[in-house]
Amino acid sequence: MIQEQYMQLALDMAKQTAGQTSPNPKVGAVVVRNGEVVGLGAHLKAGEGHAEVHALNMAGSKADGAIMFVTLEPCSHHGRTPPCADLVIERGIKTIYIATLDPNPIVAGRGVERLQEAGVEVHVGMLEEKAVALNPFFNHFMKTKLPYVTLKAASSLDGKTASNSGDSKWITGEEARLDVHRHRHEHDAILVGVNTVIQDDPQLTTRIPLGGKNPIRIVLDTNLRIPAHAKLLHDQEAETLIIAGSSAPKARIAELERASVRVIQLDEPAIEIPSLLEKIAKEGITSIFVEGGASVHASFIQARCFQQIITYIAPKLIGGIHNPTVIGGTGIETMKDAVELEIISVEHVGNDLKVVSELKEG
Repeated sequence: MIQEQYMQLALDMAKQTAGQTSPNPKVGAVVVRNGEVVGLGAHLKAGEGHAEVHALNMAGSKADGAIMFVTLEPCSHHGRTPPCADLVIERGIKTIYIATLDPNPIVAGRGVERLQEAGVEVHVGMLEEKAVALNPFFNHFMKTKLPYVTLKAASSLDGKTASNSGDSKWITGEEARLDVHRHRHEHDAILVGVNTVIQDDPQLTTRIPLGGKNPIRIVLDTNLRIPAHAKLLHDQEAETLIIAGSSAPKARIAELERASVRVIQLDEPAIEIPSLLEKIAKEGITSIFVEGGASVHASFIQARCFQQIITYIAPKLIGGIHNPTVIGGTGIETMKDAVELEIISVEHVGNDLKVVSELKEG
């Protein structure tokens, strides 16, 4: 079906903007007249023109009487840019195919209504499943007002994350490590525990070919034990947030903030993950890539505060009953208490295996 090919083109364009549109969704648009593509567009960055604007500007006068294919319902409200639905009407589009409605409650069907009231023929639902899958972070944030949480782990085939000396570099190969950097680029923030900073002194930046976006760096540090010499306190490579408990020393907070980082103090003495996510959401952060150790992962899993886990499994055996594993904590008592996941994909990344799973709802 030729219409689906045009919608697929819009989806493919939108995919290429991963990591650069937040807090807005990825969106693509195509304008077709007399069987020819006359306009193409993708939303590139929040505050800049939406996909429909770019496609209609390219089409120019050829948009009058044309057909548009767009991956997400055109907006109907004044935000940082004017309503796209009004522009579609103004440029004379006669028919529009919309893959999926916008989950944003201030849009949610209103764009379709405005188009229909103006006499535009509207079709909703073409390649909808693909369009919804395009924006998991945006969709989750719109529905829950909380960030989408991805847990990342790398282990040997027997589930170990380090040797008995603590050596963990490198369990996985170069290709898997590059893939991790791509996920960093696509998320708003990267989160670790203070023990990771103490042990590894990481930069938590994105290093991919042709560059990439550095996520906001979040460190969970209940009592503010982060070393004064830690790289992420001084390198200015990305915004850094340190999450502390209510009992953290005020003098230490002031000292850290002089180092150009922000300390967010929670109301509880210990860091509770649900409260943490609420605080982070207020910062406008829509997605978090958790690269913590076993304890941090355990805290998110025990609270059921994650949506996805990406596991890289290396074809190596480490052994050792006391060697660290992906998830720490006390674990479960009976199998009925196990956290159930749905495996979404399994693929080879270099010599390693990448398994993407989602938390089962209900």
